[in-house]
Amino acid sequence: MGVTCFTQEFTTSVAPSRMFKALILDSHNLIPKIVPQGIKSIEFVEGDGGVGSIKQTNFPEGGHFKCLKHKIDALDTVNYVCKYTLIEGDIIFDKLEKVAYEVKFEASSTGGCVCKMTSEYHTKGDVELKEEEIKQGKDKAMGLYKVVEEYLVANPDLYA
Repeated sequence: MGVTCFTQEFTTSVAPSRMFKALILDSHNLIPKIVPQGIKSIEFVEGDGGVGSIKQTNFPEGGHFKCLKHKIDALDTVNYVCKYTLIEGDIIFDKLEKVAYEVKFEASSTGGCVCKMTSEYHTKGDVELKEEEIKQGKDKAMGLYKVVEEYLVANPDLYA
């Protein structure tokens, strides 16, 4: 099994606590509300959102995917860090064992934050992943983060 790592980050004017609450703690409520064309629903199939919980993301009919399942491995609500693993889904699992993620929201000197994401793709056998193969997923994740940022800027009292 090989492991391929990718990192990405972006800076936002939104405080780390608000981004963390919106994208991690309350994503199951917020995300389907603000991007219903991309995500039909998010629900906990095990647990209540804490460590060990399994969250299922359901996509609208007619899309490329039906659903994904993530397991929450670590949740640090003080330092705004979440680690989770993609454990099931109808995406490239013919090539992958799992995908492990770490998302951090760090305060910036401007009052906003830097969102840092690390993805570890654990491949089956000697399969090698090329960045182009996962670029679409990375781009969608960054697009979602930007939509949430815009929503929080437009609604300054939300998650304050």
